[in-house]
Amino acid sequence: MIAGAVDCVYDGGMKSSVMEFFGYDGCLVLENDVGVRVVLTPLAGGRVLEYALNGVNVLYLDPAQKGWRHQPGVPSVDPCGGRLDVGPEWTIPPHPDLWLGDWTGEITGEGRARLTSPRDRMTGLRVARDFTLAADSACLCVEQRVTNDSARPISCCHWSRTLATGGGIVLIPLSPESRFPKHYIQYGPGPVMNFRPDDPQIRIREGFLEILGTPQRPKLGMDSTVGWFSYLTRAGLLFTKRYAVESERVYGEMAGLTISIWYFKDEMCELEPIGPLERLAPGVSFSFSEEWSLLPWRYPAPGECVDLTELAARVRKIEG
Repeated sequence: MIAGAVDCVYDGGMKSSVMEFFGYDGCLVLENDVGVRVVLTPLAGGRVLEYALNGVNVLYLDPAQKGWRHQPGVPSVDPCGGRLDVGPEWTIPPHPDLWLGDWTGEITGEGRARLTSPRDRMTGLRVARDFTLAADSACLCVEQRVTNDSARPISCCHWSRTLATGGGIVLIPLSPESRFPKHYIQYGPGPVMNFRPDDPQIRIREGFLEILGTPQRPKLGMDSTVGWFSYLTRAGLLFTKRYAVESERVYGEMAGLTISIWYFKDEMCELEPIGPLERLAPGVSFSFSEEWSLLPWRYPAPGECVDLTELAARVRKIEG
């Protein structure tokens, strides 16, 4: 049997405000009349704390981190929520001013907000993140601009690290060409990258890679060039990310990944589009945009499958 979309009706209108949320003062809030709310905090790494449709937040928040701030003598955390970062993962130096530091935030227009980092002392990078919520849908444009504010060249890339609620299904459309025999690699044990994994939670069906739940090894990598993937939560939200893939360019992760996925038990799932490697001269910037969207979509009952034909059609409709 097939589980499919639930239609919803959109009409316009929006507002922006500032509020306290999840223990943080000064959060920026973008809302529209179709039931979408986005909550941003400039504190503790410039993150999205809520991306919700009709009151259901697709992002994972750890209650133990409520109000956490990076301060001397306070134990560090791996922050929750809608994170973005700068990579490549294994070659960029640690950059705690970007990842954990306090940023600044501002409302920049109707349905628009910006988070701006301090200059990172380790890398010399500055980052700005612009968010634009559509008036008549759940579409959220997330643009990250990275600037080399040092006196030396820097190589880096966009690395999205969004934590969604756990236990869901990842759905990745596959491009015909792939360097990986099974269209993905699986990390571990240890530093191994397994290019021929065999995992009962992962399958290829109708041109999609489906990750049906927590795999045997939590970290996965893909080289799909289609430019989008979706995550279906147990609460019945289909979270889709769309982004550009430039297949002629170099991607800086060790296996040339365009996507990484990381499951932690049934608690959270990390959704990670990865951008091409950028070589920045002093004073030069690059930007990378992701378009997020949410749709009501029934989570399949045991024995059911997601209707992948309908999924692809609905994503094409979002693009239109």
